[in-house]
Amino acid sequence: MEASIALGATPGHVLRHHIIPHTLGVVIVYLTLTVPGIILYESFLSYLGLGIQPPMASWGSLIAEGAEQINPIRIYWWLIAFPGAFLITTLLALNFLGDGLRDAWEVEKR
Repeated sequence: MEASIALGATPGHVLRHHIIPHTLGVVIVYLTLTVPGIILYESFLSYLGLGIQPPMASWGSLIAEGAEQINPIRIYWWLIAFPGAFLITTLLALNFLGDGLRDAWEVEKR
């Protein structure tokens, strides 16, 4: 970057060719690894009843409603298993996507 500036490159050229390509991978990976955490926090708050309220659906609220249906006579296991499985699958998929993008966008050190 310093060599480019020394040769008379404009700030726009330096930004397009040196700064953005090296920071874009970090930003994309950070976003794909942060989104699963946000989804998990939201579903946990909805499970506690502090997040999305009942007319709207959330995986946490669906799991909470399934937990309310459990009683000694009938156990409706699918009311907890399916929303939980979809939540876990989504979180794992986004984490694997973030790991794959981190490996793909890794800038080689010279």
